[in-house]
Amino acid sequence: MQGPSLLPGLCFLLSLSEVMAQMTKAATCPQCPQHAFCVHGTYCTCDSGYASDSGKKFFTFPLETCNDIDECKPPISIYCGLNAACQNVEGSFHCHCNPGYKLLSGDTQFENSNANTCQKTTSSKTTRDTEELQRVVEKFESLLTNDTPWAMGEKREVASWATTLFQTVESSVLETALKSPEQKIQKIHNSTVAIETLVVTDNCSEEGKVFSLNTYMNSVDIRCNDIVQENVKGPTAIAFISYSSLGNIINATFFEEANGKDRVYLNSQVVSAAIGPERNTSLPKSVILSFQHVKMKPSSEKAVCVYWKSTNEGGQWSSDGCFLIQANKSHTICNSTHLSSFAVLVALTHQEEDPVLAVITYVGLGLSLLCLLLAALTFLLCKAIQNTSTSLHLQLSICLFLAHLLFLTAIDQTKIKLLCAIIAGALHYLYLASFTWMLLDGLHLFLTARNLTVVNYSSVSRLMKWLMFPVGYGVPALIVAVSAASRPSLYGTPTRCWLHTDKGFVWTFLGPVCTIFSINLAFFLMTFWIVRNKLSSLNRDVSTLQNTRMLTFKATAQLLILGCTWCLGVLQVGPAARVMAYLFTIINSLQGAFIFLVYCLLSQQVRKWFREIMKSKPESETYTLSTRFGTNSRPSEGGMFSQSN
Repeated sequence: MQGPSLLPGLCFLLSLSEVMAQMTKAATCPQCPQHAFCVHGTYCTCDSGYASDSGKKFFTFPLETCNDIDECKPPISIYCGLNAACQNVEGSFHCHCNPGYKLLSGDTQFENSNANTCQKTTSSKTTRDTEELQRVVEKFESLLTNDTPWAMGEKREVASWATTLFQTVESSVLETALKSPEQKIQKIHNSTVAIETLVVTDNCSEEGKVFSLNTYMNSVDIRCNDIVQENVKGPTAIAFISYSSLGNIINATFFEEANGKDRVYLNSQVVSAAIGPERNTSLPKSVILSFQHVKMKPSSEKAVCVYWKSTNEGGQWSSDGCFLIQANKSHTICNSTHLSSFAVLVALTHQEEDPVLAVITYVGLGLSLLCLLLAALTFLLCKAIQNTSTSLHLQLSICLFLAHLLFLTAIDQTKIKLLCAIIAGALHYLYLASFTWMLLDGLHLFLTARNLTVVNYSSVSRLMKWLMFPVGYGVPALIVAVSAASRPSLYGTPTRCWLHTDKGFVWTFLGPVCTIFSINLAFFLMTFWIVRNKLSSLNRDVSTLQNTRMLTFKATAQLLILGCTWCLGVLQVGPAARVMAYLFTIINSLQGAFIFLVYCLLSQQVRKWFREIMKSKPESETYTLSTRFGTNSRPSEGGMFSQSN
């Protein structure tokens, strides 16, 4: 099991750093998100074909994103006319005629249905061509459903089978397309495969013309000059094929660059692009490939464009010659200098561990757990200090102890998603409860100070005692319950059992923490002000005032140690990031030691109680020894034992 590399606060503040870095980057209008532009220097708006997550046309929120509008689905549902279908592409759409129909203009796609009509082809040969393409699809399905090597689990045989399948399907599709060059475009698709072919017969009379082929929600853009083969007399063709389920067979385990540090999964359909009649795989110019993701890609994950490379072992995914152009949550765009079968892999990158920080974390958390345990036992057993304030500190110590223990033992249990989500929810609750008890401590100090100047304020104090446990444990439970009900899938990340940064979910923790910190700071400032005014008019030796002032000082130090240091995570950006990470780790890993030092070791009553415990132990041992020797001796000032009368 891989141990945690950072302490609890640092783990969470990594999420905060990601959010703050995005906010800093998008703080000015010229830094609008992808697929958006600045308007009048004050706000952003999405490009045509895109819409903001919030639904607002103009926005200034730095974490807003612009997503592609699917014009082919409700509520827009572009109508392309009879015998035509709508095809969504990134940032736009186009219409194309159904198989067996074509435009009089000869174009392959259009946008205005009023000016374009798809008419049935008069040649009966079109039907035969479609039937031939259907036979190719059926051949592929038979290869997929038969007792193939992939069902046996032999990786090398699976790779060889996949390489053969790609070559067979591509050759059959190109052969079918070239049999009917007058049928410029052919399309067919079902639940397992989608095919589109394009035949070029005019040697690319239009300079720089680019063809776009679309299957399912994937596409390829290729220059006409790259399709035409100079040494071939006659028409040439390109085939673009999307396999809906092949990625489940030749998955990310076939990636040649996979390592133990990064977990990789395939997040697109497998597509193939080929030109013929001669199978020329290298191209003078790159082709552009667009993939729709199988599932939404978090911004923290890295997309990798790959192609299927034939090897002595049969085949594997490789990134050679494939380059990432851009990627968002729903799509990835790649370019490639050759034709082959392609896919998009997503790598769950792991941050390199700093061994020094890891040592600090283990040692600091171990010491913190020991000190929190000793502090809790002191608050429970030392009767001289038991009061409302001690009860608050006891609950704070218990919550921090459980949170630190859970973090140290379970923060990286990410293999079982349900278990990881439960751990993340428990950590969310325990750390929120810790801060809530800090808030109650600040409120109690404020009420104590008010009690010095307001007569008959004891009823308010009794009300606070009655509400203490419902608020201390009930409010965090309510926050976690609402968060879990609204976004259960955002508990647990691929790398640690904490809250996702997607959709601002981490603010279900950071928001309450910032609010509690601000309120507590206000409480302490008001308490200091009340005590200062009272001390200026009374004797400074008054015990109640001195006690209140000391408690306020300790609570303020606690606020700075337990709360303010979390702000160091925001500063973990730029050249000072490493220094801030060390400061943050050291200070936060010693939270338990601070509580034990301030509330136990610095208390005269607790020190006196410790001395009494230490003195009572040797006296007990002395009595035991004397009785074993059968004497009635007792300790005297002159020695260990003295003879009694």
